[in-house]
Amino acid sequence: MTVEEKATIAFVRWYENLSLYSGFPAKGTIAGGLVVLEQLKGDFDLSIDAHTTKGRSQIRGAGRSAVKRILESYGETRPFLKEGGRTNRGLRGDINGMLDAIGSARLDRLTVERRNAILAALQQFLLDRVRDFHSLQRLEIVYDPARSTWQSIQDLLGKAAEAGKEGPVAQYLVGAKLQRRFPEMEISNESYSTADVQLGRRGDFHIGDTVFHVTVAPMGALYEKCKRNLDEGFKVYLLVPDRLVAGTKQNSELQAAGKISVESIESFVSQNIDELSGFSRTEVKRELRELFEIYNERVDAGETNKSMMIEIPVNLSS
Repeated sequence: MTVEEKATIAFVRWYENLSLYSGFPAKGTIAGGLVVLEQLKGDFDLSIDAHTTKGRSQIRGAGRSAVKRILESYGETRPFLKEGGRTNRGLRGDINGMLDAIGSARLDRLTVERRNAILAALQQFLLDRVRDFHSLQRLEIVYDPARSTWQSIQDLLGKAAEAGKEGPVAQYLVGAKLQRRFPEMEISNESYSTADVQLGRRGDFHIGDTVFHVTVAPMGALYEKCKRNLDEGFKVYLLVPDRLVAGTKQNSELQAAGKISVESIESFVSQNIDELSGFSRTEVKRELRELFEIYNERVDAGETNKSMMIEIPVNLSS
């Protein structure tokens, strides 16, 4: 077994034994590990005291800017944490364990060039875990009770768009709204990537004699589906983000004048929440929380990738 393999095995074993918080090690530990590995490239001192401050509870030099700089050197520009790797509980013990793991591979016997190449590979391992973290992150939204329900829904769609998830989030959000509005009905819940034709579906949702299509990119093929729905005797709702309503209405009129109901996803969802709440601010909070909980249940049941789930704001529960 090569020194590189020994170092990797010991390092991975250390990582796998870290305590998990919501399925992921403390971000401060990962950040501290990245910084200490960087420091070892210049001074290969495996003593924990060489990497901690006088109080021995913080990692020296592990501020947010240092972590950001290391991540950017590997091409990762997304924000990982707010405070760097200095203060989380158990950090000293975690980093000491990492140093012990590295020491077991006896990298001190190697040339500086070879040793630093191994340290860089260990940093790459942690960088990949950072990317895993980003891929698992739920959508984080802020609830401001002073803003309208419509705006809260648009803010959620905006966050989803930033993360490249607007399409699936819109579909699951409408499904959650329908389930909340019609709890006695079974509202279909299919994976976003599953094509309608595979399941013989007329659209994203079918309730009574109405078919609902949810899209963030209304294209020609969708209008053809809408016309088929109409030919089969169904009413049709075409739900799109508010920014696309005007153009979608124009195209719908050209395809089937006066027959396709075009509405914004923001209005379709928020109006229902306001009505169910009796237009009470307190009840709006409860209804939004219920909507997001149903949404998360539907995503959890329909997708293997849970990153479309919503991190429900704490102040929706208060």
